[in-house]
Amino acid sequence: MQRIVVLAVLFLASTGVGASVQVTDYMKSYSTKASFEEVREFLSLAVTGRGIKINTVAHIGDMLERTGPDIGRTKQVFIKAEAFEFCTSVLSRDMMEASPHNIVFCPYVIAVYVLPDEPDTVYLSYRRPQIVGSDASRAALGKVETLLDDIIREAIGE
Repeated sequence: MQRIVVLAVLFLASTGVGASVQVTDYMKSYSTKASFEEVREFLSLAVTGRGIKINTVAHIGDMLERTGPDIGRTKQVFIKAEAFEFCTSVLSRDMMEASPHNIVFCPYVIAVYVLPDEPDTVYLSYRRPQIVGSDASRAALGKVETLLDDIIREAIGE
């Protein structure tokens, strides 16, 4: 944890810029002025620092770049784009004990990406879980969203 705090302080000192937030019914997106590599590393540390294992890092930007020519597409969608997939045993169990149908909300995913027209801005976004079902289900899903938000906020030093 001390390593994360030190890295976050160094990161904030190097960027000197706060993050902006965009929220819709289905997603929440933060943006910050920093390098993709720094933000990606801080995201990884914010997840693993909570004792959570990252199951998969999907290299979405690379996949789009690699497959575009095969389907006749040349538009560059991202400079870099990855999605971190992970779950926590406690929150996942809470939400699925409340309703086994909540399995659709697992794994949790946070995307980190840079757009071609904003090369100095890194976005971190997550799909907001729909807060549905019983009181227990709603409480568990609310905790999942709080976790995702807290991870991103830690990664960008807020």
